[in-house]
Amino acid sequence: MPEPLRPRAPITEADVLAWLEETARAVQAGRVDADGLIAVLGELRRASAACADASDWALLAAREQGASLRQIAPVFGKGYVRAPAARLEKLHRQALDSQQWLEILRRRAEGV
Repeated sequence: MPEPLRPRAPITEADVLAWLEETARAVQAGRVDADGLIAVLGELRRASAACADASDWALLAAREQGASLRQIAPVFGKGYVRAPAARLEKLHRQALDSQQWLEILRRRAEGV
């Protein structure tokens, strides 16, 4: 049996910090104006929402693959299971599983 795939997030904290440092230098040097910063602010807010949606999908998928709330809890930064349990409860009001959540995200992206 092949070794399980370990997916990686499309962006990491290190990527964001490197971008932030580079962009901050450009701002300090006067190469970025307020309009540019407002535009990137909008992009970042949309990307943040997309990351949150992807995180929700991963939470649903992990549970479907047998992960316990105790296994998931440390990712939420807490040592107890209430945070992921509450998030799952909220998600289950919208989607029963990760596939359904992905379909919701696709429809949202299409503007349906």
